[in-house]
Amino acid sequence: MDFLDLHTHKTAQKTGVHSIQSLSLTTDIFLAMPKTKPISIGLHPWYATLDKLDLQMKYLNVLANQANVKLIGECGLDKLKGENIEHQIIILEKQIALAEKLGKPLILHCVKSFSELIGVKDRLSVKVPMIIHGFNKNEELGKQLIAKGFLLSFGAASLKENSGASKLMKQYDDFFLETDDSETSIEEIYQGAANLKKCSVDEMKAIIFANWKKLNLI
Repeated sequence: MDFLDLHTHKTAQKTGVHSIQSLSLTTDIFLAMPKTKPISIGLHPWYATLDKLDLQMKYLNVLANQANVKLIGECGLDKLKGENIEHQIIILEKQIALAEKLGKPLILHCVKSFSELIGVKDRLSVKVPMIIHGFNKNEELGKQLIAKGFLLSFGAASLKENSGASKLMKQYDDFFLETDDSETSIEEIYQGAANLKKCSVDEMKAIIFANWKKLNLI
């Protein structure tokens, strides 16, 4: 069974690792979109702008239909970078509507905007799974998000002792693992998760595989 990496920005594929490469229509050349390799595609809040939204959503609507597009995003909200939060919410909501239409999960970037993100989910009654990638905040916020129906994906931050991610990992099985843009390998992240869960790496692989299966990612 392969190591499953939900969210990576690395292009190269490693033997024994099945990963979903994250591409942003705002920065990547959409004409060169892979046709078979598993990818996610969306408008990243750092780069997406309201003035280009209609054109970018036109392209996204076409590309997101590809069978190898497993997730919509990464999209989301970030109060430290990008357009103002009101514009970011409009851009996110367009992508949520697309994900709902296609029945594909969303992979979300969220920085200092969790209350707004929860508000959007509640207001739109989003049905598709909403996965917050690279969650590295405190345990209390993580539990609040889980209670609201979000799923969490953990990366290298989960290897830090007593981090919110590591505490949550001990308590829940319904999560994902990822490398994002870290130099830490997915194998190391799995080993860290297995240590926290007091199980073998193979057992950890089986837990993550089941979570991917639930979302039809594999």
